[in-house]
Amino acid sequence: MLLWLLWLAIGGLIIGGLGRLLVPGPNPIGLIRTALVGVIGSFLGGLIARYVIGLHYRYSLVVGFILAVVFAAIIVAAIDRRPSRRR
Repeated sequence: MLLWLLWLAIGGLIIGGLGRLLVPGPNPIGLIRTALVGVIGSFLGGLIARYVIGLHYRYSLVVGFILAVVFAAIIVAAIDRRPSRRR
């Protein structure tokens, strides 16, 4: 269980980091938010690639990875666009 959580966090950081690279400009979110964005993007990308598109297993991994990065970039852009509470 602990190894699975560690793998989930590392994968989330990678996917979230790639998603942050796709969004232009500074992205003032920390490592925890980046990992969470990556995990959410991975979940959505994998879900769509596997069940909605219905690709074979080998292709669903590639398409799922690409969709995960795209979803992570969309979430980072949405976080970046919301109004700041700082004055």
